Amino acid sequence: MLARIFEMAGMSTILVTNMPFWAGKIGVPRTLAVEFPFGHILGQPHDRQQQMRVLRRALEVLEEATVPGTIVHFQERWPIPLEEALKDCHPEMPPPIAAHMGRHIGSFIRGLRRASKQAQKD
Repeated sequence: MLARIFEMAGMSTILVTNMPFWAGKIGVPRTLAVEFPFGHILGQPHDRQQQMRVLRRALEVLEEATVPGTIVHFQERWPIPLEEALKDCHPEMPPPIAAHMGRHIGSFIRGLRRASKQAQKD
């Protein structure tokens, strides 16, 4: 994850994601959790104002977060029901990589933790 490299170089990072559970599991330093559909993490297409609200909040969290692993939930909700929005952005069948990743996510997370511990020792 590039964020780790940037953080080790002294640059602060923030992840804007709709999967805060996984951000917490892999140890992301700062997270802004949004309840938006995949592919629309910053907001609806062509809605510049909504996208700017997300970006501004992310910058606020970046500035305010004082402890590693901070997860802040964005208070704005997607303007249409998520179930309806998901139909528009998810294929009927997940791609093969999704099944592959599902089988290997545990070893991936363990590898990230080992690398993080090693980097802290160095």
